[in-house]
Amino acid sequence: MADNTLESLFSRLGRFPDVESANLQAWDATDRLLLDTAVELRAAGGLPPGGRLAIVGDRYGALTLGALAQGAAGPGPVRVHQDLITGERALRNNAAALGVDGGFEQLPLGAGLLSGAGLVLLQLPRSLAELEEIADAIARHAAPDVVLLAGGRVKHMSLGMNAVLERHFGWVQPQHARQKSRVLLARGPRPADGPPPFPVTEANSELGLTVCARGAVFAGTGLDIGTRFLLEFLPRMPAARHAVDLGCGTGILAAMYARSNPGSRVTATDQSAAAVDSARATAEANGLTAQITVLQDDAMGLLPAGDADLILLNPPFHAGAAVHAGAGVKLIEAAGRVLAPGGELWTVFNSHLHYQPALQRLIGPTREVGRNPKFTVTASIRKSAEV
Repeated sequence: MADNTLESLFSRLGRFPDVESANLQAWDATDRLLLDTAVELRAAGGLPPGGRLAIVGDRYGALTLGALAQGAAGPGPVRVHQDLITGERALRNNAAALGVDGGFEQLPLGAGLLSGAGLVLLQLPRSLAELEEIADAIARHAAPDVVLLAGGRVKHMSLGMNAVLERHFGWVQPQHARQKSRVLLARGPRPADGPPPFPVTEANSELGLTVCARGAVFAGTGLDIGTRFLLEFLPRMPAARHAVDLGCGTGILAAMYARSNPGSRVTATDQSAAAVDSARATAEANGLTAQITVLQDDAMGLLPAGDADLILLNPPFHAGAAVHAGAGVKLIEAAGRVLAPGGELWTVFNSHLHYQPALQRLIGPTREVGRNPKFTVTASIRKSAEV
């Protein structure tokens, strides 16, 4: 494929339903480098013949749709795993906009995705734990002669990534960097020894809670400092008929609230498949499955308006690698829709982000209930619908 054809494809990609902004785009130089490296290897006879293509971490569809456009998909449809439901939907939206009808399957990380795969393209995750889970799955399920191309932005790569891959592959070789991106090429998957390493389960003595975590979930089995601060105010939160842990991660907030309010129904929701899997396992490990429902969703889109009396939120302040408050504002706006009149949103956030104006505008009267050197906790009351 001519360079300008791939550039034209990339220029037409959007991020929707994820945050759209002038300083955010739906592809990066790593997508381009991974696709070019795969084409060069195939032309040089460096890929196993007949192997299927699997893609992991395709953020908005650039890798999947680029591979299809290049005719580099191999036999059968491209199989792709995206942890975020927004990424899954963006790929389908972009395919429709480009007139691509089929040609790919979206699957969970595991045997269905990787069985028989001769080539795997991976956008390297930031977390070494997530990379560990992915590398283990590839070595466990892919073809014995599989080639892994794992790419990332050089500034976000570390020698720890090489070490993780070397635990699961006999040969790992960094390739030349281009446009501030680099590919790690791995061959020779090592036979899996024992059961899969994830999810990890750990007893948190501080909380008296068993926490379960997939590799991709934020903070692993630990308690992040924002959630710890919000939990200090748990005794002051109202007893709700229906409470929501929005952006639930491992489900610590949902579990702690449910345990403190046994009469409440609790929904834990996150856009990440790994988080949802983790939160469901955390609820089960603590005997709370009858009280907690776990949903993978984008900004509570599956919940009806006015359905919740309380929402707990520790919003993100990154959109991918960029610092961007848009994701947090999107969740605050969603809370305004899902809260019943008089319902409350309790939010913890980095104080420098100044979410109070958005909380006042999108929810209603907002008071500061706590502050420490890093975080602010607010409680916002959903104003009644205007007549």
